Amino acid sequence: MEVATEQVSQLGYALEQILSQMQNLAKTLPEYQTIRQMGCMGEKLCVRFIADIGDVRRFHNGKALVAYAGIDAPPYQSGQYTGTKRRISKRGNSALRKTGYEVMKSLKSHPRVYDFIIKKENEGKSKKQAKIAGLNKFLQIYYARVMEIYKNIV
Repeated sequence: MEVATEQVSQLGYALEQILSQMQNLAKTLPEYQTIRQMGCMGEKLCVRFIADIGDVRRFHNGKALVAYAGIDAPPYQSGQYTGTKRRISKRGNSALRKTGYEVMKSLKSHPRVYDFIIKKENEGKSKKQAKIAGLNKFLQIYYARVMEIYKNIV
């Protein structure tokens, strides 16, 4: 039992060291300050979010980032039939979806997206559906702001 406790303690220390290194690296990225200024994430969540997305410049637009996250609804058509009740595709990065959902739970400090979530709830969407729609909007805003920074750098 003592050996297991020691191993868990060492693992916790190693994780803290890795997170500290990730934070130091993230602070050197141009998008770090942008996302911190959006006001909805703490340092640890911000670092996870940036790490899950990677280099945002590899996406050609905001919709591609949303598709990478796997929260886009794929079209459902067969012949003359067009489906209207679609679910998210879940084709993308599951870690980004999880981190993004955590971001949506703490989004009250970003009024534009928070108001959008409330609007979707008032339209009859469930809380989870509204948060996913809010994450979609948040990713689009994030993409636009970060790409603006990279355009000014180059």
